[in-house]
Amino acid sequence: MPEKPDDFAVPPADALSDLLQAVHLEGGGIVRSVTDHPRRDRHPAGARMLHLVEHGSLRLEFRGHPPVDLGPGDMALLARGDAHTVRVSEATWITGHFLVDHLVADPLLGVLPAAVVVHGDSGDVPWLPLGRQLMLSELADPKPGSRVMVARLLDLLFIRALRVWAASGEQASPGWLTAAMDPAIGPVLSAIHRDPARDWSVDHLAALASLSRSAFAARFATLLGQPPGAYVTRQRLERAAHLLASTPESIARIAARVGYTSEAAFSRAFTRAFGDSPRAWRKTVSSESRASS
Repeated sequence: MPEKPDDFAVPPADALSDLLQAVHLEGGGIVRSVTDHPRRDRHPAGARMLHLVEHGSLRLEFRGHPPVDLGPGDMALLARGDAHTVRVSEATWITGHFLVDHLVADPLLGVLPAAVVVHGDSGDVPWLPLGRQLMLSELADPKPGSRVMVARLLDLLFIRALRVWAASGEQASPGWLTAAMDPAIGPVLSAIHRDPARDWSVDHLAALASLSRSAFAARFATLLGQPPGAYVTRQRLERAAHLLASTPESIARIAARVGYTSEAAFSRAFTRAFGDSPRAWRKTVSSESRASS
């Protein structure tokens, strides 16, 4: 019997999806490399990428961090964009690149290690060889839509790697990833990100978490390293920064859109957070954008 539309499940909103949308994560291009002699590839800071080994082995070297060794089937996600060198003797591997909004991504992805490693010989990551095979298929025989398909595959690998890392318990300090996956705090973050301009009270947020006010405040601070009010303020200001950079709207209008009733109060808060007034910050970002185009 054919399924009716109502029979299809729609994934509920979740904080991890909201956060990845906030950083405007987008898979870019991929490059397949093959070498049978020693070589070193240097990647500058700011380039967010993954390396996925088909055959042979790679060593990723970072300044100030231990090297990371990858074998056949292994993947390393470099979401922070650390400068690194790929040292290889004989190998075949794929490098995929990601585009993000650096302003939003830097503080969010900064909680991750230099490299999130997923081992291909682990029995619980069947998605990894499947993703590799699909990307190789698109590289070998490009068809209409291949560019978009590769971008989506990179997105999938990025998210899957984050899940593996969050489940590993390796996060040593408070951060959004663990909080986003927390059954109580995750829905709260999702609500804040959807509407940061709302007049959120601790009582309201605690109700969303189904916790008492005191239990909610303590759990939020433990997972995110700051009280709920400070987090809401930061989300408002980051939304404002995005609007300043991407729209011609007046500062007064942007202040209202992110929940401030006073342009002066908004300007003071923005200056404390970003070191420049909204007007000066917009001018700087606009100049940098023109210079890079």
